[in-house]
Amino acid sequence: MAVTLREVAERAGVSRSAVSRTFTQGASVSAKTRKKVEKAARDLGYSPSLIARSLATNRTKLIGLIANNFQNPVFLEVFDLYTRALQERSLRPLLVNLTDQTDPSASVQLLKQYSVDGVIVASSTLPPLFAHAFKEAQVPVVHAFGRFASTPDIHIVGIDNEHCGAMAAETLFKHGYRHVAFLGGPQSATSAQDRAAGFFRRAKEIDLSIAEIQYADAYAYDSGQRAMGTLLQNRKFEAVFCGDDLICMGAMDAARDAGLSIPQDIGFIGFNDMNMAAWQAYNLTTIRQPTNEIILSSVELVVSMLETPGRAPEVRLFPCSIVERSTLRPLKK
Repeated sequence: MAVTLREVAERAGVSRSAVSRTFTQGASVSAKTRKKVEKAARDLGYSPSLIARSLATNRTKLIGLIANNFQNPVFLEVFDLYTRALQERSLRPLLVNLTDQTDPSASVQLLKQYSVDGVIVASSTLPPLFAHAFKEAQVPVVHAFGRFASTPDIHIVGIDNEHCGAMAAETLFKHGYRHVAFLGGPQSATSAQDRAAGFFRRAKEIDLSIAEIQYADAYAYDSGQRAMGTLLQNRKFEAVFCGDDLICMGAMDAARDAGLSIPQDIGFIGFNDMNMAAWQAYNLTTIRQPTNEIILSSVELVVSMLETPGRAPEVRLFPCSIVERSTLRPLKK
């Protein structure tokens, strides 16, 4: 049978409240009492019950982590970072896999059943309605990788996707390309819309001709491969800006299957700088999204909302950068 708090108190010769304070972060307890309680707990093999503590404090320390792009390996990197960042703050993630067809109100009810203390929507493809549904239900929420808003009504942490699209156009022009294609993620995703808008705007300003436009049906390797097959049917372009690394890898392999050499026959620039982008098989020139900074900042915000309810919403945008590898032809000296 599990050792109880009462048994630890009796063994240590202290009150049950002293034992409880010893295992409550930030609670006041003397060094002498702490030492006696910890020794008694070790001797008896006692571990404090998180469930019992949540009932006493009305806090579960559960943070709902919502995502919907599980087929993309970049999410494994994201989930690893979120798990470690939350655990370092004595919080625990409750992972929820949603699709954009899921009813936001049903998502709220699902997470409220677990009495989560807060929610992080970690997706650029889920509609903004998801984050807003949690706010309306008075659940602290942060939208990570969310769309920029000049007057936000929820906390948003991410990047300026339009600016990143412009960076892609400038990079292709700098490398000597004049006729290019755009291959984005799902057209319904706000990130794909904004990257495309920035790319098209900057291309027009610098006289970079956009010969073809195509959208993949998912942020997935197979989707990039299929979309690139369509683009290659009428190839009047020298390089492609892909709005996601995994889509870009599929597109690169489709180009190779068609007998094209990279970057001699066709160039590629991706987006994200996921770990696979540096693999020798791809060595992809890409736009680095500062994923770690976004994750740490979104965790910091959700923690601050727990400590300061009613905190005014804010937007935190992080700069992106070009990672030069070998999928674009060399710069002219």
